Amino acid sequence: MGADNPTLDSYFQPTAGSEEEHALKEDSSERKRRAGEDELGEEVSEEDAGYEPEEEEAELKLEGIRGQRYVLNNTPPSLLLSVRYDGDSSKAFVKLYDPEKKLLHFWYDDTGHLPYCFTDVSPQAIRGNRRDIVNHPGFMDLETVDKYDLLLDRKAMVTKIVASDPLAIGGRNDSIRELIPDNVWEAKIPYHICYIYDRGLTPGMSYRVKDGKLFTVDTKIQGRVLRDFTEIFKDEPKEFKELIPRLLPYFIEPTPDIRRVAVDIEVHTPIADRIPDPTKAEHEVFAVSLDSNDGLKEVYLLRNEKQASEYQALTNSSGSREFKVRLFDSEVKLLERTFEVLDEYPVVVTFNGDLFDLRYLAHRARKLNLDSAKVPIVLTRQRAALRYGEHIDLYQFFFNRSIQVYAFSNKYRDVSLDTISRALIGEGKLQLVRPITELSPQELVQYSWQDAKITFNLTRFNGNIVLNLILLIMRLSHLPIEDVTRQAVSAWIRSLFYFEHRAQGYLIPRPQDISRLKGQADTRALIKGKKYLGAIVVEPRKGVHFNVAVLDFASLYPSIIKTKNLSYETVRCPHQECKGNKIPETTHWVCIKRRGISSLIIGFLRDIRVKWFKIKSKDKSLSNGERSLYDAVSQALKVFLNASYGVFGAETFPLYCPPVAESTTAVGRYAIKKTIDEAKEIGVEVIYGDTDSVFLKNPSEAQIKELFKWSAAELGIELELDKRYRYLALSERKKNYLGVYEDGTVDIKGLTGKKRNTPGFLKQAFQEMVKVLAQVHSPEDFDAARKEIKGIARECYRKLEKREYSLDDLAFRIELTKALEDYKKTTPQHVKAAKQLRKDGAEVRAGDIIYFVKVKGPDGVKPAKQASVNEIDVEKYKDHIKTTFEQVLDALGIEFHEIMGFSKLDAFY
Repeated sequence: MGADNPTLDSYFQPTAGSEEEHALKEDSSERKRRAGEDELGEEVSEEDAGYEPEEEEAELKLEGIRGQRYVLNNTPPSLLLSVRYDGDSSKAFVKLYDPEKKLLHFWYDDTGHLPYCFTDVSPQAIRGNRRDIVNHPGFMDLETVDKYDLLLDRKAMVTKIVASDPLAIGGRNDSIRELIPDNVWEAKIPYHICYIYDRGLTPGMSYRVKDGKLFTVDTKIQGRVLRDFTEIFKDEPKEFKELIPRLLPYFIEPTPDIRRVAVDIEVHTPIADRIPDPTKAEHEVFAVSLDSNDGLKEVYLLRNEKQASEYQALTNSSGSREFKVRLFDSEVKLLERTFEVLDEYPVVVTFNGDLFDLRYLAHRARKLNLDSAKVPIVLTRQRAALRYGEHIDLYQFFFNRSIQVYAFSNKYRDVSLDTISRALIGEGKLQLVRPITELSPQELVQYSWQDAKITFNLTRFNGNIVLNLILLIMRLSHLPIEDVTRQAVSAWIRSLFYFEHRAQGYLIPRPQDISRLKGQADTRALIKGKKYLGAIVVEPRKGVHFNVAVLDFASLYPSIIKTKNLSYETVRCPHQECKGNKIPETTHWVCIKRRGISSLIIGFLRDIRVKWFKIKSKDKSLSNGERSLYDAVSQALKVFLNASYGVFGAETFPLYCPPVAESTTAVGRYAIKKTIDEAKEIGVEVIYGDTDSVFLKNPSEAQIKELFKWSAAELGIELELDKRYRYLALSERKKNYLGVYEDGTVDIKGLTGKKRNTPGFLKQAFQEMVKVLAQVHSPEDFDAARKEIKGIARECYRKLEKREYSLDDLAFRIELTKALEDYKKTTPQHVKAAKQLRKDGAEVRAGDIIYFVKVKGPDGVKPAKQASVNEIDVEKYKDHIKTTFEQVLDALGIEFHEIMGFSKLDAFY
């Protein structure tokens, strides 16, 4: 999606002429760490669905820093990256990336926009009876505002309380919202986000400053693209058609290759595998590596006089490397140069820079008494921001469960730099054979450089897909770049809906308002901890089945939300005449008088993904660049859509509405049941069904097409061919199967052999077993496969009993996520091992990786460094072997004891 993409150039032209520019409307009283396990956002964790803990608005001290030099009265078309609040000027300001000069321009609000919240208490009552509000030091004014209450489907007059600064509204114990907690609306929206909503801004889109005013830059869409989208929505109500000119530019406007630098630091630590405490910053920073897309490729290294000649040799040989080495005689000088670089770039990229790299640099600078004016890092509780540029922490972005599952199809399981980079770009960290403090200068610079290099390459691979995803999500959610890369998918969805509420003059409801009027679910969940009856899972037909086709509904739950008009305000609406429009298997009804806001937005996004972008991303007549563009858009939409149902069933989501989530699953169950009945009617054997998919054994092409046609006509939802298996092995367990595609790729569901904490010898055995199963092409091939699997399992047993595995092969590796003294209710095995380390004199802290093995004795475990192979509890490891193999073999209908030769082998089927 680079600016030089010829396909994009042919689709649209950004225009900046005075006739084409539209001034942004002035402020008025009318205006703002995991998705579920399956592809439909079946459940959203509280951590993923709720508001992130509120941070104080960062009052960035901008006087005299680089950003002030870029406050211009006129700029070329530039990308809106961020909106922040400047405490010195008490104004919102935006950061615009200029793709021509490759730098940032700052623009400060000129509309007089102020923080505010709403209340249902009249201005007269506040002035007469609430002197605590009127006399509040931040109180400014009261206004009467007309809003529309979607819950009651009627106009609502509210009072707007205007304040002088964000913390006067909320964030302190004496804030205005704390004075009237039961009578306040929209008081928890961070001020910079509120400003975006009120000004109608879209981060990730182009703007320009002209004569000191901020203007949008229109995107011209090529006629044939507009015709395609018009055709998609030709039979839809007008409200869907009206979204095309407003939302389509989000997906069509290109994204520039933003000038950026990746940063990685190395710190001396006296203990191997110990991450230094960044808040204490006790140890010196001895290396900083920087990789960029504008030619800066350098490693800054603190000179070691004991190896002076070796260090000098590094600079002499820099020309033969892809990076340059610069030596520094003092840590202060090294840090000052690093800060100069950080203050030069519009975007700085790190991997865990929020909690380590940038945080450590800031605290270390303070410890060394560096002039604070030279330190461009601004720390909040959870973030490390920059005064000039924007900081992207890739750890936070890739940790997002929705990005892992939906955008990158679970290609990485462990959220570490090494795992992610190997999975996505085929290159990882350099593996150390000894502690970093024992490396030679040559090895040290290469190790440090590699981390910065792969961090940068994660933003560049596949046509800058990561940056493109981020920018597309910014456009959809109306959130700045730093917010998007750190918040959960539910926060993106929340912001999307909040923006639409403000744009349409709707009052954003409070959770208690929805709960009071809509009630709770009225079906009983079958799974403990769930709040309502979820998706249907059809009993699997145990055995090995060849030539299996899996059909699934195209975005089932988003489709249901659209076609059934499901939204928090339309389910159990206040209209008597709508109560006959019932949802099957529930007591809920749906409004027939107006289109719901979630039905409209989710339905539109679902249709453009399924009917255009997803198709284009697989169109081989297009160039790789074109397909990459469409794939990025499709993946961004997929992330939103697959969580759009789950959030409404999560209590911490502010628009939580159990009847919406329950109605969605009820219609989903109905659709699957009807599809299975129809398949049987036309003579197709259904061997399994789960949520949105049906597994058909040996169907003909004609039968598949017949089901497609039936579903579109009867259910109003498209079925599509999702995958074909050469063979599929089903056990009696639901959500537990093994399938092999025609190309030999193995698809494993519900199995744990690849868990990151699994000992190395078991991971290896599991991978060998999978390779064997990938070679099976017919029922006859299973005889040979059985013998090979038997050999793999027996070899594990033999080597274990002979104690031929090393402690490294046998070690479990688990991170200590909190201090030892904080483990009170339970004592997991890695904590027991950590306590043994501490008892032996080692310093053990949160963040340490504990290497331990299972042994005989009261604790049952021992730190790997304290154990010997002779202490290993062989029987416990045998249980792990059995579990690892059994999960696969059960799907094949094979008993583990048969493989081990403990009884006569039976037939496989």
